[in-house]
Amino acid sequence: MQTLLRTTNAYRRIGSESASGRIGHATLVLFPDEIYLRNLLKECAKAFFGAEDGSRTARLIDTESYSDCVFFPAAGEKMTVPAAAKLTEESNLRPVEGSKKLFVLDAFHTVTPLVQNKLLKLLEEPADGVYFLIGACTEHSLLPTVLSRVNQIVVPPFSSEQILRALGRNYPEENCSEAAAACGGIYSAAEALLGGAEVFRLAERYLLGADVRMIREIGERKDKRAFLSALKLLLRDMLFYRTGRDKYVAVKTPEAERLSMLYPEGAILESMRLTDETEKQIQFNANFAQALFTLAIMIGKEKEKWQKLS
Repeated sequence: MQTLLRTTNAYRRIGSESASGRIGHATLVLFPDEIYLRNLLKECAKAFFGAEDGSRTARLIDTESYSDCVFFPAAGEKMTVPAAAKLTEESNLRPVEGSKKLFVLDAFHTVTPLVQNKLLKLLEEPADGVYFLIGACTEHSLLPTVLSRVNQIVVPPFSSEQILRALGRNYPEENCSEAAAACGGIYSAAEALLGGAEVFRLAERYLLGADVRMIREIGERKDKRAFLSALKLLLRDMLFYRTGRDKYVAVKTPEAERLSMLYPEGAILESMRLTDETEKQIQFNANFAQALFTLAIMIGKEKEKWQKLS
């Protein structure tokens, strides 16, 4: 995974700007893969400090124990008002080992407006030698006043070729091509597709009839973006079943074959289009649960319409 993360524009740019002394005091990295966001921030932190592989600094950053690189919040926790106060307090302390101190703020898209407001002055006027590396999956939940105080780096989704090579390194025994092609450039989604029968079962249940409880279940998953990838792959497999091209089916299950009999060909094609549109809406900041609920309604209507036409 490290190799893949180091191909990003964020890793290259932060390393280059820090080495040349051109880096701003606050940098926002927008990276769509929530599961691996913290990993990317660690690689960017190493680039910021010019830490070579195997060095003491690199090892300490990996374990979040380097005195001049402080992570907020702690892994698995939320950025709260007390955490913001602690961050402000620690930012006034001088660096211990060098001339720069980096504060890494993870999952900033989950930080409440109240806490963001409390950090505004700190982001605008940090102490000398203090820098901020902020990670978020989307900018829609960030205040305009925060966005105006940071330099943004948007990391685009990886190409299917990049994902395939990374999967090949980490899962050499698996056939990774389908997962790489269907994941939408999100590595964690590819991993879920590769080994996760669970996400496919969830997609099958969704097409059988989604309700509010199921959509809440999907929305609470850490790999929820993988759900849309699984749904698209399932719809494609249903089309193959429906048109007698079973040999091209990626994930062969009795449920997928049964679904292909419930959905006429036209309904499957239209459902694939609707799913693509929903994915784009979510990428452009639509509410995930609401978009998924609307998609379920539209797919249900298409199924009924095409069943009547058949």
